[in-house]
Amino acid sequence: MSAETPVCQLLERQALDYRGWWWVGPPRDGWLEAGEGAAVSVDAAVLEAWRARGRPAFSPFDDGLPATAGAGVPGVVLFWPKSHALGEWWLLWLCAMLPPGTPLQLAGENQGGIKRVLKVLAALGLGCRKRDTARRCSLFETRLGRVGLDPEAAWSSFEAEGLTLVSHPGVFGHGKLDDGTRLLLERLPAVLPEGQAEVLDMGCGDGILAAWLARRGARVTAVDVNACAVEATRRTLAANGLAGEARVGDVYAALGERRFTAIVSNPPFHQERAIDYGPAARLILEAPDHLRPGGQLVIVANAFLPYPDLLERAFGGFEILADDRRFRVYQAVKPLG
Repeated sequence: MSAETPVCQLLERQALDYRGWWWVGPPRDGWLEAGEGAAVSVDAAVLEAWRARGRPAFSPFDDGLPATAGAGVPGVVLFWPKSHALGEWWLLWLCAMLPPGTPLQLAGENQGGIKRVLKVLAALGLGCRKRDTARRCSLFETRLGRVGLDPEAAWSSFEAEGLTLVSHPGVFGHGKLDDGTRLLLERLPAVLPEGQAEVLDMGCGDGILAAWLARRGARVTAVDVNACAVEATRRTLAANGLAGEARVGDVYAALGERRFTAIVSNPPFHQERAIDYGPAARLILEAPDHLRPGGQLVIVANAFLPYPDLLERAFGGFEILADDRRFRVYQAVKPLG
């Protein structure tokens, strides 16, 4: 199988034995998933694809990963992410996890900021050279070293809505309250009274919705495809002394047949730099299967996004609870019958 994505096409032409290497933050690519080595990713969908092929795949937050980390990993390829701060965190994490001198390659699209790694590596005291360039992508190589910075320092906190929110690079709304989420929170009290409702926060990010709901007495389950977001939500709930469950999962995949009184969300529509309506479409179209009769889906979205058609298909109707021309808050209710 040939590589499908430009950055993997660049790697495919390297005269190098990648057996046993770690592929860190990899894209979906059949050549990678059918090849050698192990995936390390915060994206549950990527990990699921690798495991479905019987390939080793880990989250950096897996309890079992540290025990295997030093067991002769011959090298690492880090796919440079859209969020440079997340890329810097990956570097610190790798330097803390693996022995000094471990070969490291950094790959990415030129438009995605891969050339910035030269300054990042220099600031960490790590040398670097360009190995190859093709398909509008670049590949750099260096070796890991001790950099004297703890990856834990990437975590930050801020205050919003009377809550302490814990955030991490690469998590939606990192370090601030999103305007769409603020509009959603303004409308929720009118449709979701206080009490012991079973509420699902889908795409939980830093946990603002989960914590706000838990503070009002809801029994909250929070889900995100991004393991950093799930860890951030757990820390946010703990920082505020609130109870709630946070799970890593691709939309509803981690929930089985559980049903809820309400589902709330500020669903994403980007995958790196590309627009991707897929997860939001699944969130809406599969919502009735995860709601109790009379249960409701309440979401906020950019006003231009084509969600009304999806809501009509899934529920047979919906209401617009708010529209400030930038964002709309939608409510759809599952029939009682």
